[in-house]
Amino acid sequence: MNLNDFLRDTRQQLENRLLASFDAPKSERLRTAMRYSLLNGGKRLRPALVRAAALAAGNDTQDWLIPAMALEMIHVYSLVHDDLPAMDNDDLRRGKATNHKEFDEATAILAGDALQTEAFAILAGADSLNDRQARQMIAQLSQAAGANGMVGGQMIDLQSEQKTLTLSQLEKLHALKTGALIQAALQLGVLCQSPLSGTLLSAFERYGRALGLAFQITDDILDVTASTEVLGKPQGSDLAADKATYVSLLGLPGAQQQAVQQHQLALGALAEVGMDAQTLLGQLATYVIQRDH
Repeated sequence: MNLNDFLRDTRQQLENRLLASFDAPKSERLRTAMRYSLLNGGKRLRPALVRAAALAAGNDTQDWLIPAMALEMIHVYSLVHDDLPAMDNDDLRRGKATNHKEFDEATAILAGDALQTEAFAILAGADSLNDRQARQMIAQLSQAAGANGMVGGQMIDLQSEQKTLTLSQLEKLHALKTGALIQAALQLGVLCQSPLSGTLLSAFERYGRALGLAFQITDDILDVTASTEVLGKPQGSDLAADKATYVSLLGLPGAQQQAVQQHQLALGALAEVGMDAQTLLGQLATYVIQRDH
């Protein structure tokens, strides 16, 4: 299937599985708040990367769905918490009221907490994974989401507000904050297949790092070029919050050039294992830098 069909099919399968297998908490309000954010659409890029990596590793079954669900729950929990007043203080997410605006701050915090723990419960209890796979996936996801991954990047981001960062500092920040979960998606996909290919894992690690940076640089570019602006700054953007961005550091042309460079690095990593721009992973890399929202 082409990329658009692949993304559409991935979203549909993922969301159908989430609806069917969501372990409802005893609190109806908590359940509603969790579903409110978990099923609020989005590109589902990370699940698509899990699936594409599993296919590239030789697994064409539905094994990708369990780790993709877990990863998406971690991603959504991070968005719920990011939107809180103590963090980015956003009122809207994908055109809808953010979780704490729809419910309240305490409910949003608990909904995020519950999604995070549910992610690991799904991996630990999956019949489709053997014990070794489950342990490896839990270790990979917890590392990517924790203090040495996404959360660590968020802390650096908060400490960097209204500061001028070097390019290497900005890359480190986003390699953790954004890139860690993107790299985890690829690792989880490869872990669906056994025995593992060390060469493939290494190539996907480099691909994931470059893709994560390309994703963030493109976000920074869209913050400047998007049409939905408030007083000249896109609502809810890093630019509006006076955070360091690739555009503020390199200028718009420089950021655009950097996105192209990271795209080429991603494709180069794929080429090392005999893949090219026409494969699903190659097309996903191009999709990341060519998207308009």
